[in-house]
Amino acid sequence: MRQAMAQAEVGDDDYGEDPTVNELQRLAAQLLGMEEALFVPTSTMANLIAVMCHCQRRGAQLLVGREAHLHVFEQGGVAQVAGVHSQVLQDLPDGTLDLDELETTVRAGCGSRYHPRSVLICLENTHSSAGGRVLPLAYLREVRLLADRYRLRIHMDGARLMNAAVAQGVAPAQIAQHCDSISLCFSKGLGAPAGALVAGCREFVAEAWRIRKLLGGGMRQAGVLAAAARVGLERMEETLQRDHGNARRFAQGACRRLGAWPAHLLRRPLGCGDQHGAGDGGCALAVP
Repeated sequence: MRQAMAQAEVGDDDYGEDPTVNELQRLAAQLLGMEEALFVPTSTMANLIAVMCHCQRRGAQLLVGREAHLHVFEQGGVAQVAGVHSQVLQDLPDGTLDLDELETTVRAGCGSRYHPRSVLICLENTHSSAGGRVLPLAYLREVRLLADRYRLRIHMDGARLMNAAVAQGVAPAQIAQHCDSISLCFSKGLGAPAGALVAGCREFVAEAWRIRKLLGGGMRQAGVLAAAARVGLERMEETLQRDHGNARRFAQGACRRLGAWPAHLLRRPLGCGDQHGAGDGGCALAVP
């Protein structure tokens, strides 16, 4: 990875002239099944950019889990910077939201002159505060149907999206297809020193570029970082399979020493008789 960084061909990314960044964005968009992608410094910025693209009216409302990273660990940027109201919902133990509660909350604001207007649903996959749980594909389909019914958009905080894809044995695009936008972090499981991206349709990414500039995220010779990110993408299957195996062995060893199987160390596989059903690639052991 360091060798790739040292040998990276670079240009001025703020003018769209860095060939290494451009190639990374092309490859990532293709991998995610999105029209375009935009390289940014951090996932926190990627999530904020997505919220600002979707919620352009001040006071717009996003629906998000109470323990979601975007809500708890990102300095309340959607309120501080974007003027967006967060309606928090209780996360279930598997990292999902209760769909009945979600729909009830959406319907409460429909046609009301008093409630904020719901615009965006934010999901997190894998869900860090739920122990790294992978969201079942059937659940994502149900959220997509609900969002379409009420003309809402979906953004996925996919900082650890590749962990979810490898754990479920599916292409990342099979997960991303249920979302209007998605973020991806290169400095977590993929092992790069820095960098993230946000992806969506062409019009979304054009607006995302403007907001990245507003937030101070425009970079010059960013190909040095993009080269590391590309190595992480190319090696993700091997790297994450190894990491998941190591995490599983560590959890099993810790549980044996404790003489029990505490839920916070080793989660029950998803999709095995849960509310969203099996056979959708959800039977994946959680990886913190």
